[in-house]
Amino acid sequence: MELKEIREKYEIVDLFCKLAEIPSPSLEEQKVADFIKEYCAENNLKFQQDNYGNVIIKVDATDCSKQPLLLSAHMDVIGDDSPVEIYLDGDLLRAKGRTLGADDKIGVANALYLAKKITETPEESHGGLEIVFTRDEESGMSGIRNLDFSKINSKYVLVLDSDSLGQLMTAGASYTQVKITVKSVKGGHSGIDIADTSRKNAAKLIAELLAQMPQGVFYSKDNQVITSCNLGGIKAGDVNVTNIINPEACASYSIRSSSREMEEALKNVMTECIKKFNKHYENLASAEIVFEEHLPPFEEVKDEYIPILFETVAKKLGITPEISSFHAGAETHIYANNINSKGEKFAPYLVGLANVCSMHSSDENVEYNSILQGAKLLKATFDVYNS
Repeated sequence: MELKEIREKYEIVDLFCKLAEIPSPSLEEQKVADFIKEYCAENNLKFQQDNYGNVIIKVDATDCSKQPLLLSAHMDVIGDDSPVEIYLDGDLLRAKGRTLGADDKIGVANALYLAKKITETPEESHGGLEIVFTRDEESGMSGIRNLDFSKINSKYVLVLDSDSLGQLMTAGASYTQVKITVKSVKGGHSGIDIADTSRKNAAKLIAELLAQMPQGVFYSKDNQVITSCNLGGIKAGDVNVTNIINPEACASYSIRSSSREMEEALKNVMTECIKKFNKHYENLASAEIVFEEHLPPFEEVKDEYIPILFETVAKKLGITPEISSFHAGAETHIYANNINSKGEKFAPYLVGLANVCSMHSSDENVEYNSILQGAKLLKATFDVYNS
């Protein structure tokens, strides 16, 4: 079939294409938000846009004894504001010369499509559906950070932002930036002062210190990385200037962890290295370490309700489920560290509803058949959740 025929035959594919055809780089999402609001108006969906530009949709419960479910996706994409021309390459949807924007227009399309379908069948019993479409996920997550969580009633959150059909991610890693600075009491000239033992070269000292620091995987469980740390860079002096005894040097690390406990253990190890260094070079040099959390960890909850439900539904549809964790960040992390209107801690999960390849590149593509399967998976998950 041609792309036109596929779009005419499959509403969810057409909806995805319409969304993807609207360029929406981070902080330039208003045209997508306008499309969403028009779609809601046409399909009797209640919506509002908050003060930051996030769009919130609510479908009222038909059975108040059941729990509502929250779906979340982001409106921004990696890429500029140039036109998006979608074409069909075999079974793959691509965009000519640029990113397709399947991350996360797949999530947006699925959430809208489900909201429309359940609104069209008011006889179906459910506890309500809440949807949040955020801004700026790709560059700073400022949209989700500015969301008023006190207006959300759901406990369980499906963040529709993974890149593989059937994925359900139950935990994700934090991002903490680490800065280490070494200062010697005195610098000097490499000729005149070289014999003065009270002058220590900070470049040499930081190399010695970093050799004692952890690097790579710090803790893993069930063959999955839980906590890691990576040396990002070292700066000391100037490679073109060799006649200076460097008085200062610095280094940067990143820590990623889906466990606060293990992240704190790693921080303690690094801090102890600093303490030992300072004791050894007392009155000659000193080191300092600073930890800056940029994204909190998304820790796995003890509740297995959603993973078991999702796995069962996927298998019934002939979709291979992947229940695992990921060593990166997403909006799940922000939800996991906030509470809803009832004071309950959110239980979020990162969900994959299509097979997206080469994400964020000009070669980005998505299997249109996987979009169809993903829509069925989400609807069946919602139905079983409310059974």
